[in-house]
Amino acid sequence: QVQLVESGGGLVQAGGSLRLSCVASGRTLSMYTVGWFRQASGKEREFLAAIIWNSGTKYNADSVKGRFTISRDYAKNMVYLQMNSLKPEDTAVYYCAASRDYSGSSYDRYGFWGQGTQVTVSS
Repeated sequence: QVQLVESGGGLVQAGGSLRLSCVASGRTLSMYTVGWFRQASGKEREFLAAIIWNSGTKYNADSVKGRFTISRDYAKNMVYLQMNSLKPEDTAVYYCAASRDYSGSSYDRYGFWGQGTQVTVSS
């Protein structure tokens, strides 16, 4: 089992940047895909980006392409989400998630989740 903990959320003005971190414990992320999702109040959970740990292959949602970038630190067993040019509509709880056998955008295929970190973007 892998445990995930997100950090780095907070309050930022529109146009600003934040970097979210997701640290994994319990086991290495080798053989996993790690994804970032968000859920705004009253909305469905939305896929943002994913990275296949071993190969480094990345996937991005079109909605945030060019603004959000996923990366990993192999040695630290951590995944990051760099978010630039933030907008008020980016306000949500952001989650990282991991899957051993799936590399796509469907949140219900990810079996391991962190507790989430709140991101609030003011106008």
